[in-house]
Formats: sequence, C-alpha cells, structure tokens
Amino acid sequence: MSKKLINNPKNVVREMLEGVVDSTEGLALLAHANVVLQADLPEPDQRPVAIISGGGSGHEPAHAGYVGKGMLSAAVAGDVFTSPSTDAVLHAIRACAGPAGAVLIVKNYTGDRLNFGLAAELAQTEGIPVEIVVVADDVSLHQTVSEDRRRGIAGTVLIHKIAGAAAAAGKSLAEIADIARKAAGDLGSMGVALGACTLPGAKEAGFTLDKDEIELGLGIHGEKGVERRKIASADDLCETILKTIIEDRKIAKSDRVALLVNGLGATSALELAIMARGAIAYLRENGITVERVWNGTLLSALDMPGCSLSLLKLDDERAELLDAPTSASTWPGQGRISQKRQEIADPKGSSDDITYPDAGPLAQQIETIAHAVAQKLKAEEPHLTDLDTKAGDGDLGASLERGADAILALPNKAWATPATALIATGNALRKAIAGSSGPFYANALIRAGRHLQDDAEPTAAQWADAFETGAKAIAELGGAKEGDRTMLDALLPAAKAFNDATKAGKPAKEAWQAACDAARKGADSTADMTPELGRASYLGDRAVGVPDGGAVAVAIWMQEIADNL
Repeated sequence: MSKKLINNPKNVVREMLEGVVDSTEGLALLAHANVVLQADLPEPDQRPVAIISGGGSGHEPAHAGYVGKGMLSAAVAGDVFTSPSTDAVLHAIRACAGPAGAVLIVKNYTGDRLNFGLAAELAQTEGIPVEIVVVADDVSLHQTVSEDRRRGIAGTVLIHKIAGAAAAAGKSLAEIADIARKAAGDLGSMGVALGACTLPGAKEAGFTLDKDEIELGLGIHGEKGVERRKIASADDLCETILKTIIEDRKIAKSDRVALLVNGLGATSALELAIMARGAIAYLRENGITVERVWNGTLLSALDMPGCSLSLLKLDDERAELLDAPTSASTWPGQGRISQKRQEIADPKGSSDDITYPDAGPLAQQIETIAHAVAQKLKAEEPHLTDLDTKAGDGDLGASLERGADAILALPNKAWATPATALIATGNALRKAIAGSSGPFYANALIRAGRHLQDDAEPTAAQWADAFETGAKAIAELGGAKEGDRTMLDALLPAAKAFNDATKAGKPAKEAWQAACDAARKGADSTADMTPELGRASYLGDRAVGVPDGGAVAVAIWMQEIADNL
C-alpha cells in the first residue's frame, strides 16, 4: 500500500477541504456539503455572476485553491476522482448565486456533465439563471473520439481565470458564458505520465510501467494514456505534445498564446522548469508568440509523476482577463514573460586567469594521467552514486562525472607544468561541481599547484609535500579531521604514507602506490565510523556499514594515477 499522510481514507475529502479553509483567509465551507466558497459574498442582489466549478477530488490545488475574488465563487468537491453529487452542486449554486445567475465550468466527463447539468436544471426551476461551459481540452484523443467527447484536463484552470475575471468586471451571464466557451474552443492540452498514482487506501497503483516507459496522452484520473512508448528527453516530449496541440487547434505562426506547464502531483519544480524551457523554445522556433506562461502544479492527479502542456490562443481581451487581479490563493500570479531570454554578461576578470607557459617535460604525461582519471571517474559514477545514496544525498557520482567532463574539456596548454595543471584542474572542478566536493577539490588542487609554482619537474619529495599541502587545505576549509568519516580519512593517511615513503628513499611510483594502499585502507575503514560531518552525519549510526563515497572516490582516482605512471 502506498504511504499517505492521512487519517481515515473515508474522510480525506472533507478533511482536505477543512485544511484548505483553515489555512486560507477569505474562504468558507458549507456545513453539510463539500463546497468551498468565498466567505464574504455580498447580499444576493448585489452579487455578480457566480462562477462555479469542481469535480472529483485528488486534483489539488484545483478546485478549492481557485476560489477567490476574480476567479471562482465556489468549488464543489466530489470523492477522489468521482463527480460531486447533484445536490452538492445545487447547494453551491444556492449559496453563491444571486439574480445575476451562475456559470458552471464543467470538465467533460460523463459524471460531471450529468450532475452539474441536473443541478443547473433544478436551479433554473428555482429562478436562478444558469449557463454551463464545458471544457474538453484533451487533444490526445483527436484520433479516438469527436471533439465533444474529449476530456477536460488542466487547461480548465485558464477558463476559471478568464470567466472569473469577466464576472468581476461586471459582465452579464450571457457575455461570460460566451467568452468562456470561445476560450475553451481555442484551448488544447496534452499530458505525459512517468508512472501511475495511488488512491488513498488503495493497495497498489492503477498501472505499472517499466523503467524506460511512459504513458503519453493521459487524463487526470490515474488512467493509462493513449499510447505507451519509450521515455524521451524533455525537449522531444515538448515537441511531440506541442506539435499535436498546434495542429489540432490550428495555431498559426502569427498567433499569440498562453502556455500552461502543469505538474501532475509528483513532478519536481526542476523538471517542470526544464519542460517550460523546452516548450517556450519550441514555440518560438515555430514563430508562435508566447505572451503568458504559468509553470507549476495547478491541477494534479494525486501523486502521479508527469506533466501536461496547455496552449490557449490569446487576443487582447483574453490577455486582459488573465492579467486581472484575483485573491484565489493558488493562482500563480502574473504570467508575463520577456520575449527573449534575458542574459547579463559576466563581470570582467576571473579568479582562474592563468598565464600558461610553454609546455614542460611532464606536460604530455600529466595530460594522459588526468584524462585517464577523468574516464575512470565517469565509469565509476554508478558505484559512487550507490554509495552516496546509501549514506549521503546521492549526488557524488554525478558531481564527479561533471568534474571529469570539465577535466576532459581543458585545453592542451593547461597541462604545461604541474602547477598550471593543478590550478587549471582546480578551477575547472570549482565551476563544474556544486555542493562540497567542488570547493574542497579546488582548494586542494590550487594550493598544491601554488606549492609547485617554480617546479617544472618536481621530485618525489616535492610531489609528496604538495599532496600533503592539498590535503591539509581541505581539512582547514571544512573543519574535518581524520576519523570523521570524510574524504580526509583516505587523503590524510595517503599523504603521510607518501611522505614517509619518499623520505625512506623509495622510487616515486613505489612511494605513490604506498599512498594508494593507505588511501584504500582509510576508505574501507570509514564503513565502521559514525559520520561527524557532511550530509551523512544526519543519518548517524544508520550510515555505519557503508564506506564513505568521498573517501572511496579518493582511493579510486589515486589508484588510477598509479596505474598510469
């Protein structure tokens, strides 16, 4: 069973609505119906046209999150993925509609159409004028069903905003319904899922996907998509989805559009931003003017990983209605964007400016070894990621792989002397690796490079002194010591072993192998240590049994140097 932060699965909808109302000023909850409405509505004869929407729960922040001045007057919540009852919709109409009437915005599902439609009929028999606007924006069904049978999905939120702003502007019932219907007709959406969602209380998800599979063209109720296919890059998915929407909605190169990038519940902001980037780029490349963009989780499918893209053709009136103010708590605000990405030139000067001398006697050997180390780190990425996932935050392998790519990208002149090689490598790692590894390695390499500034062909003893200098630089910067379960548990014993071996007169390669053996022994010993510093320290004793990834990485690259000497 999927873990959920709930009490009783039977009470999730009411308790969710109570939580929304308790934490949001200006909202109220009907005592005996799952209806959230504006708390301070004027007297009935003073009310503008009410805008009411809703549907099954599980789409949060829709629909209650869009209740507020300038958007929805009320939201009606059914059980999870289940249409609200006719009576609940009728309660909402009675509670917030006056003589000006109400517009019901309904997503195109049979249950919603039946219950909202019957409630509208009953309300009209009571003398309340009602218009229904049906949203059927899911273009993925363009080859499967007629337009009037398509599903309503995330683009519905844009219709909420347009209708709510029109009502706040004092427009009549007929005018608002006409504006909303025309907007719905110019709206297209399509989704992609990386996995299924799990209903509260359910023992398993609605479907399963292999690691490399996705569902393309899905609804918002945990169902499968129109097509199962292999996963593609974010840019490729944007192209596939947008091409379908553009062709179906007949969006021309001269058209202005609003773009909605919507998370389905378990998609990170990082992924949504990458999808937004890809979508904006594709639209601009095809001559379509993107004037408004909203990016976030606006209408979810519980905890489904994936997203949908929506396009709405814009004119001046729609843009003005989308820009109009609203007090709805989860409307993401102004969607205005620049028509070109704003980039500011970097400040002049750089801390990594280096004057490269002519290539010294060790240049070729240093470059060969450095490239071998880089390739080894790339090959070891899965292993290092696994170690860091078990006792850290899981980013070490990817970080060192980025560092390896930065090393491989350095120009030939960077390897001119030991000093330039170390300093250039340090600066490259500083820029390529975020988190702690980048600064630690950069500090060590730069200080070691400065130590060898005047030595084009250092002796083994000079290399040992430089190595020890670099290791101590890391200890000074991070405040760790041997025994704290960090990379220093490999570096400091290695530095001592290297120095001891050179002082004993051993050849350079033999002395370095002694350092490698000490590094490996030190790395292995971290498996028995309780971490004192770094992300692993948050795990305490739970990290015991797994060696520190940073220390293991040191042992790996040191041995790779030994193997290439």
